[in-house]
This record gives sequence, structure tokens and C-alpha cells, in this order.
Amino acid sequence: MCEIPFEKIEELSLQVPKLQRHFFQLMSQQIESNHQMMTLSKKNAEGRVATLLLSLSKRCGMRNLSRNSLRLPMSRMDIGNFLGLTIETVSRTFSRLQKEGLIAVDGREIQIKDHEALSAICHATK
Repeated sequence: MCEIPFEKIEELSLQVPKLQRHFFQLMSQQIESNHQMMTLSKKNAEGRVATLLLSLSKRCGMRNLSRNSLRLPMSRMDIGNFLGLTIETVSRTFSRLQKEGLIAVDGREIQIKDHEALSAICHATK
């Protein structure tokens, strides 16, 4: 990671329009991601976990990795702390999503089987 003064970025983006467009796309994606995560408190446990899984999937896709096969970067306890859920609720939610055929779980390995259904869960609130 390195720090680049904003003035230099602004100067470069005026010289290179594609760079400016790229920065705008990155900022837009980050704003969207932050908005999704900020609305977690309005979601039930399934909505919170589904939002996390789809967010990780999207990030993998942006890196040209599989959007369907994920390795969770944190433990169930860390996920619970992040989402405001207990570890038991996180585990039960993964089990329920697996039983419904939306995901397959093997430890930290997650296979997303139905993006559309997970997305529908994300948009449902308490």
C-alpha cells in the first residue's frame, strides 16, 4: 500500500480520462458495498449471511476468481462478530442455507449454488 496525494491523482486523471473513469468505477463499487453492509441491521440472520456471501462472491469475481467457490477469510466467530450474530446463529444459518440447496458448506469452503435465491434473501428485511 502506498499513499498518493489527491492532487497528483486529480492531475493524472485529467491527463488520462480512462484512469478517471476507472477511479469513478472503484469509488462507485465501494459506495455500493458500504451501503449494503450498512443496511445489515435491517436484515435477519439469513439476510446478513447472504449479504456477506454475495459480497465475497462479487469481490472474487472482480479479481477474476470463481464467484461460486469461496474460502471464508474468517472464522464463524469472527463472522458473527462482524454481522452482529452469535456463532451458533451463524452456524445454524449456514446449515439452513445448505439444507435449502443455496450453498454447500465444507468448513470454510463455501460453494454458492443459487445466487438469485441468495440475492432475494438479501433484499428481504426483518
